[in-house]
Amino acid sequence: MKIKSFSDTDIALVEFSDFQISETKEVNDNIYIDLDAEGNLVSMTIEHAKSQAKIKELSFIEIDNSEEIAVKKPTMR
Repeated sequence: MKIKSFSDTDIALVEFSDFQISETKEVNDNIYIDLDAEGNLVSMTIEHAKSQAKIKELSFIEIDNSEEIAVKKPTMR
Protein backbone atom coordinates (compact mmCIF):
# COMPACT_ATOMS: atom_id res chain seq x y z
CA MET A 1 0.00 0.00 0.00
CA LYS A 2 1.20 3.49 -0.83
CA ILE A 3 -0.15 6.82 0.35
CA LYS A 4 0.71 9.92 -1.64
CA SER A 5 -0.11 13.43 -0.48
CA PHE A 6 -0.05 16.28 -2.99
CA SER A 7 0.22 19.50 -0.98
CA ASP A 8 -0.19 21.78 -4.01
CA THR A 9 -3.66 20.35 -4.78
CA ASP A 10 -4.54 19.06 -1.27
CA ILE A 11 -5.23 15.58 -2.63
CA ALA A 12 -4.37 12.29 -0.95
CA LEU A 13 -4.07 9.13 -3.03
CA VAL A 14 -4.16 5.75 -1.29
CA GLU A 15 -2.98 2.95 -3.58
CA PHE A 16 -3.91 -0.55 -2.46
CA SER A 17 -2.63 -2.44 -5.52
CA ASP A 18 -1.12 -1.83 -8.92
CA PHE A 19 -3.89 -3.55 -10.86
CA GLN A 20 -5.30 -1.72 -13.87
CA ILE A 21 -8.20 0.59 -13.06
CA SER A 22 -11.38 -0.39 -14.85
CA GLU A 23 -13.90 1.92 -13.16
CA THR A 24 -13.97 4.96 -10.90
CA LYS A 25 -16.91 5.50 -8.53
CA GLU A 26 -17.75 8.70 -6.69
CA VAL A 27 -18.41 8.05 -3.00
CA ASN A 28 -19.18 11.71 -2.32
CA ASP A 29 -18.08 15.12 -3.65
CA ASN A 30 -14.52 14.61 -2.40
CA ILE A 31 -13.87 10.86 -2.35
CA TYR A 32 -13.44 8.55 -5.34
CA ILE A 33 -12.59 4.85 -5.45
CA ASP A 34 -10.96 3.05 -8.35
CA LEU A 35 -11.84 -0.58 -9.04
CA ASP A 36 -10.29 -3.23 -11.25
CA ALA A 37 -12.24 -5.32 -13.76
CA GLU A 38 -13.29 -7.75 -11.00
CA GLY A 39 -14.56 -4.97 -8.70
CA ASN A 40 -11.58 -5.05 -6.31
CA LEU A 41 -10.42 -1.80 -4.74
CA VAL A 42 -7.30 -0.45 -6.45
CA SER A 43 -7.05 3.08 -5.04
CA MET A 44 -8.92 5.88 -3.30
CA THR A 45 -8.59 9.60 -3.99
CA ILE A 46 -9.47 12.14 -1.28
CA GLU A 47 -9.84 15.72 -2.46
CA HIS A 48 -9.50 18.52 0.12
CA ALA A 49 -7.68 15.93 2.23
CA LYS A 50 -6.67 18.29 5.02
CA SER A 51 -10.26 19.19 5.83
CA GLN A 52 -11.98 15.94 4.74
CA ALA A 53 -9.66 13.39 6.30
CA LYS A 54 -7.71 15.62 8.66
CA ILE A 55 -4.53 13.90 7.53
CA LYS A 56 -1.76 15.28 9.71
CA GLU A 57 -0.33 12.03 10.95
CA LEU A 58 -0.31 8.51 9.61
CA SER A 59 0.19 5.32 11.54
CA PHE A 60 0.09 1.75 10.32
CA ILE A 61 -0.50 -1.25 12.53
CA GLU A 62 -0.58 -4.77 11.17
CA ILE A 63 -2.30 -7.26 13.44
CA ASP A 64 -1.94 -10.97 12.81
CA ASN A 65 -4.11 -13.75 14.25
CA SER A 66 -1.89 -14.24 17.29
CA GLU A 67 -2.55 -10.65 18.35
CA GLU A 68 -6.34 -10.67 17.99
CA ILE A 69 -8.24 -9.08 20.80
CA ALA A 70 -11.05 -11.20 22.20
CA VAL A 71 -14.37 -9.39 22.31
CA LYS A 72 -16.79 -10.75 24.85
CA LYS A 73 -20.37 -10.60 23.62
CA PRO A 74 -23.15 -10.07 26.13
CA THR A 75 -25.32 -13.11 26.72
CA MET A 76 -29.06 -13.05 27.16
CA ARG A 77 -30.57 -14.80 30.15
